[in-house]
Amino acid sequence: MMAVKYKPRIALVGTDSMTGKEIMGVLSKKEFPIEKAEFFDPDVKEEYSKLTHFNGEPRVIRSVDDTLLERIDLLFLAGDEKTSRRMGTQAENKKVFAIDLSGAFWKNHKVPVIVSGINDDEISRSERHLVANPHPVTIMVSHIIMQAARDYGVIKTVAFVLQPVSAFGKSGVEELAGQSADILNKGSCDKKVFKAQIAFNLLSQSASVDDSGFSVIERRILSEIKRVMKKYEISLSLVQAPVFHGYSVMMHLELDTKADIESLEETYRKSSLFKVYSPSLECPVSPVLTAGEESILIGQIKQDAVFSNSFWIWAAADNLMVGSALNAYKIALNMISDEKSTA
Repeated sequence: MMAVKYKPRIALVGTDSMTGKEIMGVLSKKEFPIEKAEFFDPDVKEEYSKLTHFNGEPRVIRSVDDTLLERIDLLFLAGDEKTSRRMGTQAENKKVFAIDLSGAFWKNHKVPVIVSGINDDEISRSERHLVANPHPVTIMVSHIIMQAARDYGVIKTVAFVLQPVSAFGKSGVEELAGQSADILNKGSCDKKVFKAQIAFNLLSQSASVDDSGFSVIERRILSEIKRVMKKYEISLSLVQAPVFHGYSVMMHLELDTKADIESLEETYRKSSLFKVYSPSLECPVSPVLTAGEESILIGQIKQDAVFSNSFWIWAAADNLMVGSALNAYKIALNMISDEKSTA
């Protein structure tokens, strides 16, 4: 762990969300330096009505109030977008460091979008206190492109993404589980989160689309990658898969300098961000392997026989760990370690 300037007083809003729980786990496992921690959730109406555990101790989850910013140094926003937008704006105004994991600020280009290890310098350069933790696919794809670009340069990238139902939170997970059981038992199912059956199915559209046929999520990912990567852009499409957790992506990279499968595998092996798996029928890279993993899993790499110096790369990552909590943890470390970032 890098040296820190001080132990911050932190608060987590959205403690009971899937992302909130993952953040708590990472902060505890990594022994993030903390002077004091407080936990909040927008759904809490009565004092002491909800508890959680942090660092092995029971902790009270309190209702969100504006006064919390007066007694903290660092705020994690993992709740609903409305609450995150309100608290994040107030944190910026009061010069309290805040990391938004809800997606509330992706359209606001004044709020830096940070993928740790790629554009961390924007935290201090922008002199902003509020930063955005990007979409899990943005984090995953940006690292895959940048690692290849460092060794070979990247001319063009196309990505086909399989999205898990956990992208819709606990309600998405519950719907897939419920539909799977109902279809096996009675041949039909209820549809609430998804307008069409998701169990045992693939959906090319799980949200409304614009005139070009792209969803808000796809537009968000494309926008964030452009902001994070600057000179590297990508063509991307997303499909909803009947998978509980973990994003999978099939990427097509056209490289600038000569490479082969073996050298490209070695490029990813030399970074701790990745785990490279040899092709295997018994244990192929898939969302099943990603649970709790802190690395992006690189599976089979294929050399394109049609397009010169181009490769297909299959990869998967835990959307709650690699694609969210771990990146936020690294951003937080940067904030309390950089003297120029101090309020």
